[in-house]
Amino acid sequence: MKTTDSTAGAESGAPTEFDAVVVGAGFSGLYMLHQLRELGLSVRVYEKAADVGGTWYWNRYPGARCDSESHIYCYSFDEELLEEWEWSERYPEQPEVLEYLRHVADRFDLRRDISFGTEVTAARFDGDAGRWELTTDGGERVSTQFLITAVGTISEPYVPEFEGVETFEGEYHHTGRWPHDGVEFAGKRVAVIGTGASGIQVVPEIVDDVQGLTVYQRTPNYAVPARNRPLDSEEYREIKSDYDEIWEAAHDSGFGMPFEPGYPTAEGLSDEEVTAALEERWQQGGFRFMLTFEDLLFNETTNRKVSEFIRGKIRDTVDDPELAETLCPTDHPYATKRPPLHTDYYETYNEPHVDLVDVTETPIERFTPEGIRTTDGHRAFDTVVMATGFDGVTGALLAMDVEGRDGLAIDEKWADGPETYLGLSVHGFPNVFTITGPQSPSVLSNMPVSIEHHVEWIADCVEYMTERDIGLIEPTRAAEREWVAHSRAVADQTLYPQADSWYMNQNIPGKPTVFLPYVGGVDVYRGTLAEAAEKGYEGFELTGSVEELGREGSQPSLGVIEGD
Repeated sequence: MKTTDSTAGAESGAPTEFDAVVVGAGFSGLYMLHQLRELGLSVRVYEKAADVGGTWYWNRYPGARCDSESHIYCYSFDEELLEEWEWSERYPEQPEVLEYLRHVADRFDLRRDISFGTEVTAARFDGDAGRWELTTDGGERVSTQFLITAVGTISEPYVPEFEGVETFEGEYHHTGRWPHDGVEFAGKRVAVIGTGASGIQVVPEIVDDVQGLTVYQRTPNYAVPARNRPLDSEEYREIKSDYDEIWEAAHDSGFGMPFEPGYPTAEGLSDEEVTAALEERWQQGGFRFMLTFEDLLFNETTNRKVSEFIRGKIRDTVDDPELAETLCPTDHPYATKRPPLHTDYYETYNEPHVDLVDVTETPIERFTPEGIRTTDGHRAFDTVVMATGFDGVTGALLAMDVEGRDGLAIDEKWADGPETYLGLSVHGFPNVFTITGPQSPSVLSNMPVSIEHHVEWIADCVEYMTERDIGLIEPTRAAEREWVAHSRAVADQTLYPQADSWYMNQNIPGKPTVFLPYVGGVDVYRGTLAEAAEKGYEGFELTGSVEELGREGSQPSLGVIEGD
């Protein structure tokens, strides 16, 4: 176990040595650092931002707000932390989430082991030493036994290659890299490109300030009202008194949320019964609506009824019938793309200074110095908001330039789509753990719950290895193949593949079409992780010799995989 002064390597010219390096200081990285320090390991976190927060550091656009309810969008591992923190709203805004993560960093004295403003630009596995060597953008060289990526699932912004964008003389900003001193919208002619979750949040937030607002929509979304409101002290006392039950339900649920489905299915119910059930959950708002019927994502009949209910709400809200139809999704079942929550998004389109451009009918041809030209004409703008999303789930990992055993690069390994074992590790990349990586529940869940499952499993695994003086862990190729096949088979049983979504990599040109997260449920997945650990880390090779890695072995599959 290394207990190295971080300045020693720089002075000697040799790499600085740590037991573990964590990349990223958001929810995942902070908790991972805390857990590994509790084991007595030397740990360094590298964070390219100037402070903690991860996605909540970068996404500062107007209206940026969490879409999980605040009382479960936090850590559950520390009772005193739960007791002392009190959220102000049902869905916290970006500044409050960032304040919470700063509070956590200070409370557990985490900053002393974080290098801010530092990006890991390359990671190479040294087969002779059995360790990872990292290089940072500042030229620092680091050696570590364990490399843990906490880089986030929607942290690599994506902007389509618009012709002429560099000639635009106004200002434009991606929602995922928003200026920290804000953007002035008063009296401006503004374009918002994209109607995913961030576009749906930003549009109603800026509409009252701008001179004119044009929204460029490629795919309409099913947005459900958030029903945000302040949380009073009495309500919070009730939450805190029930926290044990709330967290137990969240960790044992399919989506990491403690909300029970209202009905098993919409099949067999009358239209009036379906409408009444949906209306009740619609008034509650948020993801509780998505859980009205348990088989929403498996049963086309149920989903069709729910989708039509939402389209009816859009038609009831938007005054112009033709515009309402343009805003109604018809090309995918509800919730097979990320289901945004909104506050007055559809009402925005009743404002006289708001326009919608359907780029499937009139595509964007190019940017000009003055604005944007589509096939039906040119519009002038002062400011453009790029709400064009992210290279999700794998984008940040692929951007890191990671090279495993025998010179195998991660982008080569994943050329036909990501391959992992349990969404946690990759064959050919010893001692690497990917928190909420591909083929784990990640973006299909309340993220802090899934993060805690991964962080605690990784910490337990590292402790197991250090107690037994085991130097290396890597999944077998057989276990990895089985997990990938299982993950894809489960996805194929759902309605998710019917949508062209970033869940399927389909927003990024050239990337393979494959369903990225694991859809079997947080509860099932958590049990699978526990089973692997209980069976001595079944599906992994644990050894002290690099030469022994890569053998196929004959370990039996986990029961959840055998069942497919």
